[in-house]
Amino acid sequence: MEYQSLPKEPIMLLSFVNTKLRDNYSSLELLCDDLNVEQSRIIDALAAINYSYDKKLNRFI
Repeated sequence: MEYQSLPKEPIMLLSFVNTKLRDNYSSLELLCDDLNVEQSRIIDALAAINYSYDKKLNRFI
């Protein structure tokens, strides 16, 4: 089952994910595993607004 309160609006999703990565998770993989969300869903949604995951910085830029 997918995490139900993941923001659907891309800018809100960006803020949500980057905050979670900064405060609680050392990688996108851990965040997605914990929230039971496919990484591709987040990556694709944020790519649509020209953001990509930077593994070294552990955030979308």
